[in-house]
Amino acid sequence: MINTKLLRKICETPGVSGYEQRIRELILLEIKPYVDSVSVDNMGNITAVKKGKKNKKVMIAAHMDEIGFMVNHIDEEGFLRFIPLGGFDAKTLTAQRVVVHGKKDVVGVMGSKPIHMMSAEDRNKVVQIQDYFIDLGMKKKEVEKIVSIGDPVTRKGELIEIGECVNCKSLDNRVSVFILIEALKELKQTPYDVYAVFTVQEEVGMRGAQVATLNIQPDFGFGLDTTIAYDVPGAKDQENCTRIGEGAAIKVMDSSTICDYRMVAYMKKTAIRHKIKHQLEILTAGGTDTAGVQRMTPGGSISGAVSIPTRHLHQVIESCSKADIRSSIDLLKACLEDLDKNNWSF
Repeated sequence: MINTKLLRKICETPGVSGYEQRIRELILLEIKPYVDSVSVDNMGNITAVKKGKKNKKVMIAAHMDEIGFMVNHIDEEGFLRFIPLGGFDAKTLTAQRVVVHGKKDVVGVMGSKPIHMMSAEDRNKVVQIQDYFIDLGMKKKEVEKIVSIGDPVTRKGELIEIGECVNCKSLDNRVSVFILIEALKELKQTPYDVYAVFTVQEEVGMRGAQVATLNIQPDFGFGLDTTIAYDVPGAKDQENCTRIGEGAAIKVMDSSTICDYRMVAYMKKTAIRHKIKHQLEILTAGGTDTAGVQRMTPGGSISGAVSIPTRHLHQVIESCSKADIRSSIDLLKACLEDLDKNNWSF
């Protein structure tokens, strides 16, 4: 159904915001045979172009960066302090392994005060990022031979299959990188020029997408990103947002974007016509590159988004349905192929 071997490689390859070198090289190797041209801009965004027959541009943005950390202090005992790159719920750091990317990659563990040493007050307080440190198992002299202030840190977690799902760190947003790569491989003809952009620094403010959109100035735009599948115990029906296994999600809005109602209607119609399983997404918090694609061109672009329902977001145990991933590839591909068949007037 999907190429899990490629998805595993994409998810496990490191690349936090601002340090996307390794994942960028992997993407370039995968896409070059399937597009007419490829370029990398000064920020590090990849833009791959497939030429169409008509004089309009459609841009798809899938960010390649993952959440992670940056080393900002090495203490006298060799323990690392760090700052986050992207949004973290601090309690999810407990018992994690990480990889510090210094002169070479070195594995460390997230440490914090042992429960045996906690006071009653300690046990009741909400844990904070600054309560954690990274233990490399080395003294300061050895650490400093490898690690410097400013080195990036990624979380360690392999991709596994559980039930009908894949489970891994960084499915946000490597699953969208995978979907865009697979769509490019399968896309034979499109009416308009397709600009497939693998963006940088989304997790710290959608920065790469804004730069790429200013350069491309698309007429139409699609964001590709994960969204919350809050279909778990304790969730109220109105809080679900999306559900695992119910198909690709068509974004209606999030906190950064109200998708163009014409695009939402077009995506729904296209999904129905091609018998692609789908659902609607309204996300009350969080934003995606869709915002940059929609707004960072003169007059704006007619934009929407394909969202991939994901449980346990921003943890090392993110889960997506393999069937939903396949539906997302199919929906994106169909929307690109049929784009000139729609009436886009107000």
